[in-house]
Parts: sequence; C-alpha cells; structure tokens
Amino acid sequence: MTKIDLRPVKLPAHKQETANHALERVRTYLAEHQNASQIRVNVPDGGEREALDLPREVVELLATLLAHLGAGRAVSVVPSDAELTTQQAADMLNVSRPFLIGLLDAGEIEYRTVGTHRRITASSLLAYQRKDDHRRRLVADELTQLGQEMGMG
Repeated sequence: MTKIDLRPVKLPAHKQETANHALERVRTYLAEHQNASQIRVNVPDGGEREALDLPREVVELLATLLAHLGAGRAVSVVPSDAELTTQQAADMLNVSRPFLIGLLDAGEIEYRTVGTHRRITASSLLAYQRKDDHRRRLVADELTQLGQEMGMG
C-alpha cells in the first residue's frame, strides 16, 4: 500500500495572486480550445523550452486546484482508491476517531479489515460525505418549511 500524505497545501497570501493569474490564463486557454484533448505546455529547461503534453483532464484539475489555492483554501489530493486509516478518515471528516468507529460499526461507511485494522477507501468516505450532506440539506429544508408554516419565517 502506498503511503498517503493528507497534509493540505495552502499558499501564503503573497502567492495567491500568482495562482489567480495562472488560473485566468488556464481557463482562457481551455475556453479557447474546447475540443483539445491534449494541452501542450512549454516548460523552461535551462536555456531551452521543452514541450510537455498533458491530458485535458489534468489541466482541468489544475484549474480547480488553482481556484481553491487562489481563494486561500488549503487543498489535499487523495486518489479515490486510496486506503485510509481510521485516524486519517476521521481527520478528513473532522470528527473524532471514536465517532468514526461508530459510523463504521453502524454500517454508514464501507470499510475492510486488514488483520485487526480497519481501512476505508477515500471513495467510500466521500460517498458517506455526499449522503450526509444531502441528509442535512433535507432536514434544513424541513425545518425551514416548518418555520414558515408556523409563521416564524
């Protein structure tokens, strides 16, 4: 199993402007070349420029990363099939490890056991987050509706 580094990257304030400028250029290029499946980037290599071909999806992901970093948010990249420890998964959900264990035991999040240790794929964790966010939105909508019916809104 490859070691997963979940430490988020956050740009210092003075580099956020650089990220935002790069984002503008990348978005403009993508908009002007909508049918391009490969994007050629020139990378300075000593005195010469070396052409580097990137799949469009990689450049779109780069644009997403630049947008978040330029807005001052911290970003982590985690492969969807990465297997996380319970502590890593708890950290990603911003909950305690015992709370996460309760979710696992209740069947809320898929996991597998390796020896005596539980492993959670990032995709399972994200599926739980989406489901939980949807559930929270439904409850908030119900509360709003109830408040309006009671003349509180």
